[in-house]
Amino acid sequence: MKKIAVIPNVTKDKDYTFTKRLVNFLESKAEIVMPSLDEKSGIKAEFKTENLFDNVDNAIILGGDGTMLQVAEPCGKNGIPVMGINLGKVGFMTEVEIDDVQSACTRLLADDYAVESRMMMDIEILKSNGETKRFIALNDTVISKPKAEMIAMELHEDDEKVSEYIADGLIISTPTGSTGYSLSAGGPVADPTMDLFIATPICAHQLSARPMLLSDKKRINLRLSDGGDSFATVTVDGEDKYTIGKEDVVSITRSEYRLKIIKLGKQSFYNTMMMKL
Repeated sequence: MKKIAVIPNVTKDKDYTFTKRLVNFLESKAEIVMPSLDEKSGIKAEFKTENLFDNVDNAIILGGDGTMLQVAEPCGKNGIPVMGINLGKVGFMTEVEIDDVQSACTRLLADDYAVESRMMMDIEILKSNGETKRFIALNDTVISKPKAEMIAMELHEDDEKVSEYIADGLIISTPTGSTGYSLSAGGPVADPTMDLFIATPICAHQLSARPMLLSDKKRINLRLSDGGDSFATVTVDGEDKYTIGKEDVVSITRSEYRLKIIKLGKQSFYNTMMMKL
C-alpha cells in the first residue's frame, strides 16, 4: 500500500468537501497522512505535527500554486513526487481538475505518470556579525522594502560584479517562479524544466535596468549599496524571512534538491500559459 500525504487548502476548501471526496476514494487503497491542523475535519487519516513526510511515497495538494510552494521544501528534500489538484484559478503547477480526481488517483496508485523535475534555489544570508541563515525556495527570493522605498543593490556572479540596481527591489527567480512575481515585474517567462536564474528589478529608477538571465552554475551574491535605504527585507517564496543591512550578503545557488511534480499528460505548460496569460 502506498503512503500518501494529503495537504488541503482550508481557504479554498473550507468545509473539506473536496478533501473528503479525495480521501474517501483513497481510503481502502492507500495509507493517508495529514497535518495535525486538519484533525478537526473528521477525516479518517493519521495526523502528524512533525515528520509528516517521513516514508511518504507521494503527496497530493488541494489548492493552487501557493499550496504547492508550502510542500516544495519537504517534498524536494525527501524526493517525494507531488500531484496538484486545482481548486480555483488556472494553476501552473496544479494539473488535475477536481472532476478528474478519481482517474488521476487511479493512475497515481498504479505509478502511471511522468515526473517533471523542477530546479530549486538555496538562499544563504551572511550577517556581518557572523550569523548565517539558510532557506530553500522553489519560486523566488525578493529583496525589497515593505513600503516600496527605494533601495540600491549590487549583483555579483561568483566574484564578478554584474550589475547595480536602484529600484523598489530585486527578484531572483527560478524558471518555475518566472510566471509569478517576476512576470508581474516585467520578467521573461521560462520553460519550468530549465535550470537558470532570472534577475528582475522592481520599478527600477534607471532606464538601463532590465531583467537578466543568469547561470545556475554560479553563485549569485547580493548586497545593499550606497544610494538607497540601509535596510531591506528578504522574502523567500512569498514569506518574509529576514532583514538585512548594508554589511550583509544574500547568497543564492542552485539547490541540490529538486521538486518532482507529477504529470499526467493532460495539459502542457504552454497550454496553461496561453489560458492564464
